[in-house]
Amino acid sequence: MPSEIPQPSFVLVRPQMGENIGAAARAMWNFGLDRMRIVDPRDGWPNQRAVALASGAGRLLDEAGVHDTVAEALDDCTFVFATTARGRGMTKPVYSPEAAMELARQKIAAGEKVAVMFGPERSGLENEDVARANAIITVPVNPEFFSLNLAQCVLLTAYEFRRQSVEIEGERVEMAGSDWASTIEVEKLAEHYEERLDQAGFFFPPEKAEGMKVNLRNLWSRMRLTRSDTQMLHGVMRQMVRWKERGGQD
Repeated sequence: MPSEIPQPSFVLVRPQMGENIGAAARAMWNFGLDRMRIVDPRDGWPNQRAVALASGAGRLLDEAGVHDTVAEALDDCTFVFATTARGRGMTKPVYSPEAAMELARQKIAAGEKVAVMFGPERSGLENEDVARANAIITVPVNPEFFSLNLAQCVLLTAYEFRRQSVEIEGERVEMAGSDWASTIEVEKLAEHYEERLDQAGFFFPPEKAEGMKVNLRNLWSRMRLTRSDTQMLHGVMRQMVRWKERGGQD
């Protein structure tokens, strides 16, 4: 059964290749969307090539609504977007994918049924199809090469809806079994290196020594170290000292 996630329906209008339908299903499910409607697929339905490309998203194809006409596919929708890369000479609001999916999220939260239409691979939606839409989605692509693959357009739109619907971390760090080093741990590391470098005569000439020490402390503070990092760097210095004491040569 379809998931209970509130979401728009993605309507593939007269898709020409089963492979692209399958790839679109996979792109939708990558972002947790599973409401697919298919209008008059050129190669008929069901389509084994679509199943092959869908990979683990075959359920979307099994549950997809298959319709003879665009009007039939949209009959229960209250707000419809049409994706198109070219002007149509129609007076309609035009949204970026990001803004469109934010509007879709708001309308769905208010109880409306939203659909997004995607046209056939070769020529895109016909003007008659676009005329049925309440608004247009246009991707800011290279004007010299504006043709998007069907699955690419589906993936981009699905991503934007997901981004509007869930909290997404802009950045995170995989800690790999360690924690960030505390200030005192970094301080002890700095003292260890400063002490050993002082013994080795690194801080020379004397009048520049204080500035060199400040620069070294600044280096440690700029480096985001984990506890494992500080332990390793302590070990590096200890081993270098042991090697020198055993008679190692510069």
